Parts: sequence; C-alpha cells; structure tokens
Amino acid sequence: MSKIKLTKNELKLQRDSLKRFQRYLPTLQLKKQQLQIEVSHIRETLASIDRQLQEEYKRNLKTLDLFSLPEASELSGLLQVSDWQVGTHNVAGTDVPVFVSLTFVAIAYDLFSTPLWFDEALEMLKKQIELRLRRRIVEEQLELLGIELRIVTQRVNLFEKVKIPEALDNIRRINIYLGDQQTNSVGRSKIAKKKCQLRDAALL
Repeated sequence: MSKIKLTKNELKLQRDSLKRFQRYLPTLQLKKQQLQIEVSHIRETLASIDRQLQEEYKRNLKTLDLFSLPEASELSGLLQVSDWQVGTHNVAGTDVPVFVSLTFVAIAYDLFSTPLWFDEALEMLKKQIELRLRRRIVEEQLELLGIELRIVTQRVNLFEKVKIPEALDNIRRINIYLGDQQTNSVGRSKIAKKKCQLRDAALL
C-alpha cells in the first residue's frame, strides 16, 4: 500500500476516488454479466453446430463411402465458393464477427455422364462447408469475448478487492489522524487557557 498524506486535501482526494470507484463498479459488473451470458450462449451455439455436423456425418455415411470411387475426384471441380460475407455485431462494447452469407458458383455438369449420387454429394459438401465456416466464426466470437470477459473480471476484482477497500482504509486512517490532531489541539488550547488564567490570577 502506498504511503498517503494525512491531510484534509488527501482526505478529499480519497473520498473522490471512492465515489468514482463506486460509480464505475456497477457498470463493470453489468458488463461482466452481459459477457458471461453471451459467452454461455455462444458455447451453446458451438455445441449445436457440432451436433449438426455429427448428424450430417451419420446421415451421409452411405454417400461418404462413394467418395472412394474414382469418379469422386470430379466433385472438386464442381464445388467452388464465389462469395462469403461476414458482418460484425457489438456485444457489450466488443465487436465480434457474424456469419452473413455463403454463395457457391453455379457450375453446370452433364447429368447423363455423372453418377446419380453427385447431386446429393454436392449438397452434402455445401452443407458441411457452411457449417464449418459458421463454426470457425463462432469460435472467433468465443475467443474475442473470452478475452474481454477476462479483462472486465480483472477490473471488477481490482475495484472490489483492492481499490475500494484501500480507499476506505485510507479515509479511516486519515479521519483517525485528523481526529487525534483535533483532540490534541483542543487539549493544548485548554492547557494554554489554564496557564493564562493562572498567570492573570497571579498578577492580581
């Protein structure tokens, strides 16, 4: 704890600091609560995407087996992303990325010369790409908000456990010192008055 001056000016400074800490703390606590709720929501979203990926995998096991066939190599030329857009969303003062859209190039292919399962395989792959892209963006959200939550939590702890108790203790110490000084001053004043009275009595 830093050494403080035991003066009235210092007492005012400490009281002002205490008011400032007590004014900012509720705002920080609210921000922490908002971030905690949002982080929890994002974790649920991440778990939901993982479930969808797992369900897609189980549902398409038969189609996935066909990817070992020689003609499956032609699929890569039929699947191209033309555009994907990511926006931003503000959460408790922090900008995070959000998925907006994903567009694939419409590539024409000969329906007679390609296997029947190509249509289903292409739709499955498009779904997989979109889900994985969404997952990556949600992971970025979680990382950014996790960092902000740690910072805000540290500030809340600093105010609650250090700054406010320190200011209260400093105010208490200064008040005790100034009270003692005032008591001593009154005592000295009484002694001086008594001496003056005795001296005046002796002169009479």
